[in-house]
Amino acid sequence: MTEELTPPRRRFLALGASLAGAVVACRKAPAPSESGAHMRGYGERSPHEKSVRVVRELTKSLGTGSSRTPLGELHGIITPSALHFERHHSGVPALDPAAHRLLVDGLVERPLTFSLDDLKRFPSASRVCFIECGGNSIGEPGANLPDVQKSHGLLSCSEWTGVPLSIVLKEAGLKPEATWMIAEGADAGRMSRSIPVSKALDDAFLAYAQNGEALRPEQGYPLRLLLPGWEGNTNVKWLHRLQLVDQPAMSAKETANYTDLMPDGKAQQFTFVMEARSVITRPSGGQKLAGPGFHEITGLAWSGYGKIARVEVSTDAGQTWADAELQAPVLSKAAVRFRYPWRWDGKETVIACRCTDETGYLQPTRDEFIAVRGLNSGYHYNGIKPWRVNADGTVTHA
Repeated sequence: MTEELTPPRRRFLALGASLAGAVVACRKAPAPSESGAHMRGYGERSPHEKSVRVVRELTKSLGTGSSRTPLGELHGIITPSALHFERHHSGVPALDPAAHRLLVDGLVERPLTFSLDDLKRFPSASRVCFIECGGNSIGEPGANLPDVQKSHGLLSCSEWTGVPLSIVLKEAGLKPEATWMIAEGADAGRMSRSIPVSKALDDAFLAYAQNGEALRPEQGYPLRLLLPGWEGNTNVKWLHRLQLVDQPAMSAKETANYTDLMPDGKAQQFTFVMEARSVITRPSGGQKLAGPGFHEITGLAWSGYGKIARVEVSTDAGQTWADAELQAPVLSKAAVRFRYPWRWDGKETVIACRCTDETGYLQPTRDEFIAVRGLNSGYHYNGIKPWRVNADGTVTHA
């Protein structure tokens, strides 16, 4: 069996001696101690850390556009709240949590209005889940986006805390004919999406906290809808109304946008679930390897259908594939970190990854995706992303 096909952990141990030597050679005397800075009421990162989001304004309207998470610079699976991607259609409203209300009406027995304090009296729940914009990688099937922030940066993963939506709907009393729910935000554009009641009663919840503190304004403060595994646009921010109805609203963001125009000219609508996907974040486009030798290949995988069951890595342009290690915890509808030990020989090559979720769905290649979906729409693209490692160590799109 060749080295490339041995289990990752065994191959890592085989590299131990050379790594230990490198550590000894690089060891330096500790810097002398000195008096530190004053304590602060709210912690901030070191000024040496420069990771930021790439902001793209889409129109001349203030705050309308998106910002992308710097996935290639992050560790683990949790995205810091300040680096969570954003997508705004009408800017970020400034809402007073004391005055904000959630109205639940329509096909219910008891129309109700909840303050934020009312919602916090209900049993709370916390879960880690990803949010991915349906337009993540838009244009990628026909273009070569140069780095992982530009190609996959409309993905983030956080711990969210709030109230299971089923509890709130039970309080209002759903009528039998209530099969859809229209979720509406309090932004200037009154962003709204139609949601099947079956999802609302399953794992949906009303989130008022992210990563242990109140939502950031850009993430929907003081209240947003969370639909684990579904496209980001359905996770309505600044939530102020849930209207129960017997049919979808056919709003602009579910007809003119966020649909998949197929090769035959027909459009698929309500393709809510974000299918299994993975990407190598290190080494990836725009980065550079220091030289031949050991390098850990690492990245993220996620699926809106549940847990990731397997991630495979290729270091020879897809000729062979080997299993990567999935770092615990492996959670349903959350990002998982994968790792693969690799000894680079200094020659040009192409690296890539692919994932399989617990339903057995295997992430497609670019050509497989195009064969089914065509090139008429860039929404919901989840094809394999290859990176070329050049002989000088630079990494580019392949």
